[in-house]
Parts: sequence; C-alpha cells; structure tokens
Amino acid sequence: MFYITHDDVEDLALGSYVLGTGGGGDSSLAKIMLREAIKEHGPVQVVDASDLDPDGLLLPIAVIGAGVGFEEKLLNGGEAEQALHTLEKYMGRKGVAIFPIEVGGVNTLFPLVVAAKLGLPCVDADSMRRAFPRLELTVLTLAGIPSSPAVLVDAKSNAVLLEPIDNAAAETLARATVVAMGMFAVMSAYPITAQQCVDHGILKSLSYALELGRRVSAIQEGKPDAYQQLLEYADAEIIFSGKVVDIERRVTGGWTKGTVTLEHLTDPDRTMRVDIQNENLIAFEDGEAKVMTPDLITFLDIETATPMTTESLSYGQRLNVIGMPAYSAWRTPAGVELAGPRTFGYDIDYVAFGGTK
Repeated sequence: MFYITHDDVEDLALGSYVLGTGGGGDSSLAKIMLREAIKEHGPVQVVDASDLDPDGLLLPIAVIGAGVGFEEKLLNGGEAEQALHTLEKYMGRKGVAIFPIEVGGVNTLFPLVVAAKLGLPCVDADSMRRAFPRLELTVLTLAGIPSSPAVLVDAKSNAVLLEPIDNAAAETLARATVVAMGMFAVMSAYPITAQQCVDHGILKSLSYALELGRRVSAIQEGKPDAYQQLLEYADAEIIFSGKVVDIERRVTGGWTKGTVTLEHLTDPDRTMRVDIQNENLIAFEDGEAKVMTPDLITFLDIETATPMTTESLSYGQRLNVIGMPAYSAWRTPAGVELAGPRTFGYDIDYVAFGGTK
C-alpha cells in the first residue's frame, strides 16, 4: 500500500504519457483534477488487489474516445460517479476499490481522481499496461472475462448500459455510442472481483507508471545517466532520432488516425513512418517494420524529454522514437492474435521487440 500525493502527480503524468504511446489523451486536465482532488480529499490510497476481500467488487473506470475529445470537451464532474453507481445497481452490490482499465495517458490519473472523490482505494493494477485504441484489447479478454455490463456516460449526463454478447461486440457498440456522445465519454466496463484481478490482471501498473515518470523527470532535470537508466528500466531502446517532416491526422469512427514521418537527424536518406490509431501502432524504417503492436512506441522530444501525444506532434519537432516490449501476456500467441498487427489490418507477422517487461 502507498499513497499518491501532490509530489507524485507530475511524475505519474510523465509515466502515463510514455505508456500512452501517443494516445490516451492529454493528461494536463487530468493533472489539475487530481491535484484538486488530493487537495480536497487528501492523498489517494493505492492498494494491492491481494489485500482486499477476494470476493469484493472492483469498480473499473476509464475515459474512451478520440484524445482530441478529452482536450476539447470539459467534464461535468459527475460522469464517473454516475457510471459506477449505475454499475453497482446492475451488479446488486457496492464496490470496494477503483480499478483502472488502462494505465496510459488520461486513464492513469483519472481513476485516482475518482477514488479520491468516492473515498475508495485504487488498485495498483490494470488490464493493458499501456494504452490501446479498442475496448476488447485487455488481458481480461485473454482470460475469458466479459466486459459486460458496460456503462457509458457523457458530459450531458446521458447514460447508456450495454450488454454485448462478447468483448469485440462491446467495442463496436461502445465506439458507436461514443461517436453519438461527441467523441468522448466516461466508461465503466469489465467489473471483476479482487481475486480475478490477482489471477488475471496486470499487477503493479500504477507503480510502474510512476517509476517510469520519475526516470523521465530525471532526464528533464539533467541528472547523469538518466536517459540510460530510463531505457534499462523499461527494457527500451531508441530506434530512431529524427525531425518530423510530415503529419497526416484525421478523426474518424471515434479514433484519431494518421501517420507521422521523420527524417533522420544525421542521415537524410533514412526515414521512419509511424502509423497511428489513437496510439502509435507500427514504426516502419524505409518500409521495414521495426516495432509493432502490441509492443510500445513512444516519442520523447530530444531537447526537453517531453513525451508527445498524437495531438501534440508538429512539423520540425526533433524526436527520439523509443521502442519498448509489451507486457509478457501480449507476446504470447493468444496476445498477438488479439492485439497484433493483423488486428489492425496489417498483413505482417508479429516480430517481438527487445526483451520482456
């Protein structure tokens, strides 16, 4: 058990950007919300699922939609509470802790805001250990755990409860609902018990995000060997250092899709193209895939070590493209079948990057 305090917010946000792999939304508003929640309610308790009643209901929470939606629309403040109370009513019992569905971008910090407001602990776990653009891409799906019931609430307090036949259908129905809600909503899905989290969730995810962020912060502070320490901690590697020379972005079907092209800083004959669907999916150098989903691709500004979201990319930026191995469950045959390149329409066989984290 530990507590998230004011001193942790910035580091946690930096880690959230790294695991957001370009998606997950801009955490700036979430940082403000978390600081205000801590100021009003005190530090947020983070607990291991194994320390809870094994049969206790965990209350899952996340924001869903295109990242630009979270940047352009303000929350009314009651969406999460409305979604979770709807879920509790459906399940017929109260929850014992908040469960982050995703640790990446906004969804790293937002569950802590909800936990503070509701006076509940937040579980140190998630179901992705990164950001993914689709609802069914969780290790809970790999374990055969349904996302149903799923509740979505928008800023106007419209609430929709879904009972999909499977997790792929949940994504289809949720995405259509999000589009109707203005490209952004608060969602509760995958209600699980504490024991199911222990058995099938990805444990220590908030701790991992916080430690990543501390290492990025050390780079920004100019501490010796900080970059190398970040790479070693994450089993990561700088796969390309270049300048952004082309960006193509569009919001369609509830996602931000597009590509970003970089020209190598010292060898202009080398180029890298990164394809995007909310998150960075595949990095191609001169047509060859170097890193691909479910492994992670993240951008750090060379001058400031600022992690870049899809929406914050701009022409002329000088970026390090960093490859990181996905959580081990994603690199199994079942994990690759669920979240590998063919899931997103690429006729490419998955090749694992680096080690295993």
